Amino acid sequence: MVYSQKGFSGLVLSVSFFMSFCMLTFAGNFYQDFDLTWGGNRPKIFGGGKLLSLSLDKISGSGFKSKREYLFGRIDMQLKLVAGNSAGTVTAYYLSSQGPTHDEIDFEFLGNVTGQPYILHTNVFSQGKGDREQQFYLWFDPTKNFHTYSIIWNPQHIVFLVDNTPIREFRNAESLGVPFPKSQPMRIYSSLWNADDWATRGGLVKTDWSKAPFTAYYRNFNVQTGNSKFTNGAWQNQQLDAYSRRRLRWVQKNFMIYNYCQDHKRFPQGGPVECRR
Repeated sequence: MVYSQKGFSGLVLSVSFFMSFCMLTFAGNFYQDFDLTWGGNRPKIFGGGKLLSLSLDKISGSGFKSKREYLFGRIDMQLKLVAGNSAGTVTAYYLSSQGPTHDEIDFEFLGNVTGQPYILHTNVFSQGKGDREQQFYLWFDPTKNFHTYSIIWNPQHIVFLVDNTPIREFRNAESLGVPFPKSQPMRIYSSLWNADDWATRGGLVKTDWSKAPFTAYYRNFNVQTGNSKFTNGAWQNQQLDAYSRRRLRWVQKNFMIYNYCQDHKRFPQGGPVECRR
C-alpha cells in the first residue's frame, strides 16, 4: 500500500453541523474529561492534561472513558497509532451506552506488520445489534503524525470523518424498521488491547511481544453538543452537502475494503434492508 495525500491537503467539511447559538463546546483536558479505567500504570496523562497515552504489553492492555455522557453532537480526537510492527493489536475509539440493548459507534484500528497499512474498522450498534461493518485503508501513515478522527451524531445520521473528510454515513432508516441510536446517552471509550486471534489477517499473524510495549497517543479532544433548550435546533437537520458527498464517494471508491451491504456470504438475500433502498 502506497500512502498518498494527493487530493486531500486542506480538505474541510464544508457544512457547519453545529450552529453556535445552540451549541455547547467542551475543549479537552484529559484530567478533567476522562477517567483511566484499566491497565494499572499503562495509561498516562501528561503535558498538563493535554496528552494521553495507552500502552499494551504481554500482561495487559489499557483504557479510558469519558466522565460525561453525550446524546448527539460532534466528537473529535487526534490519535497517533502504534508504530512499527503493530500486528495483533487493536486501538479502539468509540461511543457506547451500557446494557444488553446498548448503542455503540465504533472506530477500531487493526494493527499490521511493519510497512503494511492499518485497517480502519467501523461499526454501528443499535439496541444491542451491530453487524454493520465497513473497513478502510487510510491514505496516510497513521503512526507518523496525529490525525483527527471524528463522529457526528444527530437524529438524522451518523458520519465518520478522518481529518474532516467523511468516510462513512449511516442514515436513520427507522422508517424501514431499522433501529437507530437516538435515545441512549453514550460515553467515549478508548482501549489498546491484544486481539491476535482475529485482528491481523484473521488471526494468522500474531503479536510480536519482543516489540512491546505498544503505545498509542491522544490529544486535542473536543466535543460540540446541542443544548437541550434547542432540541429542534437547525444543527440537528443539517446534512452533507454536494461537495462532502463527492469526498465521501471518493473515499469509498478508493479506500473501502469491506462493506457489509456487499457481503453476499453473510447476507445472501442482499444485505439488511437499509442496503436495498
